[in-house]
Amino acid sequence: MSGDVGAAAAAESGPVGPSGLLDVLNMASVVLDTDGRIVLWSPQAEELFGYSAHEALGRYAAHVMVHEHHVELVVKLFADVMSTGRSWAGAFPIRRKDGSTRLVEFRNMRLVDDRGDVYALGLAADQSTVRRLERDVALSARMVTQSPIGFAVLDTGLRYVTVNPALERIHGLPARKLVGRTMREVLPRVDTEALESEARDVLRTGVPLVDRSVVGRAPADPDEDHAWAVSLYRLEDARGTVLGVALSVVDVTDRYRAGLEAEAARHRLALIADASARIGTTLDLERTSCELADFAVPELADVATVTLLDAVVEGRRTVLGPSEPAVIRALAFRAADGSRVRAAADPPGRVTSYAPDLIVTECLRTGRPVMVARVKDEDMARIARSPETAALLERAGFHSYLAVPLIARGEVLGVLDLARTRHPVPFGRDDLLLAGELAARAAVQIDNARWYQNTRTAALTLQRSLLPSHPRVTGGLEVASRYQPAGAGTEVGGDWFDVIPLEGGKTALVVGDVMGSGIDAAATMGRLRTATTTLASLDLDPAVLLEHLDRITSGLPHSIATCVYAVHDPRLGRCRIANAGHLPPARVRPGRPPELLDLPTGVPLGVGGVAFSTTDVEFTPGDQLVLYTDGLVETRRHSLDERLDALLALLDDPARPLEDLCDLLLRALHHPDNHDDVALLVARARAME
Repeated sequence: MSGDVGAAAAAESGPVGPSGLLDVLNMASVVLDTDGRIVLWSPQAEELFGYSAHEALGRYAAHVMVHEHHVELVVKLFADVMSTGRSWAGAFPIRRKDGSTRLVEFRNMRLVDDRGDVYALGLAADQSTVRRLERDVALSARMVTQSPIGFAVLDTGLRYVTVNPALERIHGLPARKLVGRTMREVLPRVDTEALESEARDVLRTGVPLVDRSVVGRAPADPDEDHAWAVSLYRLEDARGTVLGVALSVVDVTDRYRAGLEAEAARHRLALIADASARIGTTLDLERTSCELADFAVPELADVATVTLLDAVVEGRRTVLGPSEPAVIRALAFRAADGSRVRAAADPPGRVTSYAPDLIVTECLRTGRPVMVARVKDEDMARIARSPETAALLERAGFHSYLAVPLIARGEVLGVLDLARTRHPVPFGRDDLLLAGELAARAAVQIDNARWYQNTRTAALTLQRSLLPSHPRVTGGLEVASRYQPAGAGTEVGGDWFDVIPLEGGKTALVVGDVMGSGIDAAATMGRLRTATTTLASLDLDPAVLLEHLDRITSGLPHSIATCVYAVHDPRLGRCRIANAGHLPPARVRPGRPPELLDLPTGVPLGVGGVAFSTTDVEFTPGDQLVLYTDGLVETRRHSLDERLDALLALLDDPARPLEDLCDLLLRALHHPDNHDDVALLVARARAME
């Protein structure tokens, strides 16, 4: 078949140059007459035997071309060829003109011309050259045939001329279906257009192409992508005539797939690193859950929901039995096209009971992920909580589903639900790995957030229970107050205030701030408030009262607090004030600009060794006193002086209702990034009746 192809190619392309094979053999040609005399003598014969044409023509060939020991045998063989017409081949030693001996391969055959005259044609070549060429050809043939590397020769038209068994296996086609055809015809699902263009460049320039990566599908495995390393180099004969292109193919599919897996692993690591930065930015449970859902869409899925066991949210451990439903609280929902699937999802905050046979419940019970790569009708009954929900999901194009447990510190907290509706590729092994890593890291953040939230709720409950509930009017004062806990991302602080009625119509006003946060700070605040109330009943001088509080605070472990304590006497129209390291109160008087009281700052409670002092200030009906903690005015972006000036600027209306004033101050001054709680106490002196 390959000969037919070569003939067809020659017919199309016209005359071709001589082959270099005969030049390699340096074949000598000699013609003898019926007597055995030399009548024609080629230049190659002159080179092989050492005799010129002038010296050889007309002489008996046996005397010129054969060693004298074999003359008789050669004469007999010559006679047989001439009489029978059968060719003869063999090797004989010759003696050259210079006396040296050489072993030569001979081919003899009878020739007849147009007149009927008979001649003998002798072809001769040095046997060592013949054997070397035979070894080269045999070695090349065996190397090509036995090589595990696919090998082929393409002619100048880029048609297969020969292929080895390895390439047959790689392509999945026998040689008879390859020879005579182009790569484009044989491999329609491979980008052969670019490869053939490069092969033409190799033919034209002679510059080889080495390890060109090609990916596609061959008839040997039409359902999977394979990768090959292809090399091309130009074939030339000994005279430099271009014969075609040699092509070698190595199947590197394993390496290619390993590279894809490594790239997928790098991509997963990059996504997980990004997720670590984007999930858990606060200790707020709902926000952390939303950050997880927001990251999953669209990186991993078209739809993501985050749900936790309701008992987990409440801080209780729970273990689901085989037939026990799961009571789940929805915390976050995210969809690339939310309008189509939102109706099928539980809104955040809703608590729903899920049947024991649902996949979500199975995931929570076993703590193992469940993947439904291609959702069928029977699967939908185990995914959706109701037939109505199933219908909504089907209309949204719900075709692939993955439920991954959220596990932290050995406890199953909830489930990350993922689905694909618009993305046509179903979930696979890589998606399962990525979702598992994402869920594992996010679960720790969610667990931190839910424990912090429970602790913060307990501290806030404790603190609120320790803060006073005072009447709007007490003694000679009209009073309003506010307590604003810190944002959800920070712990509850130890800020407090108190309004303490005293004998003689007097009233004690207290605002303080225990350094630290959490339950410990709230508990310390409760102790100091109780002590302050007890000491105030003794009608002590404010400085003396602070000295007692200082000693009490010193006895509490790791406790430091600031405090301002004021006693208003309506009969004298005065306030006696002492300060323990706290920000100065502001006084507002009708017809005068607001001011910060110039008080000795003192040192915080718990430091010890420093005396406190009492300052007596005028405080008549209509005057206001504003006491506050640092959470009201301190920010990271502004200096304290700027913030105190802003406070005074807001105290521009002495007649403003105190409740409205409290709301105004909190709204205008308490920034979300303060990360501190606020205690605010405002008192206005009123005329005695």
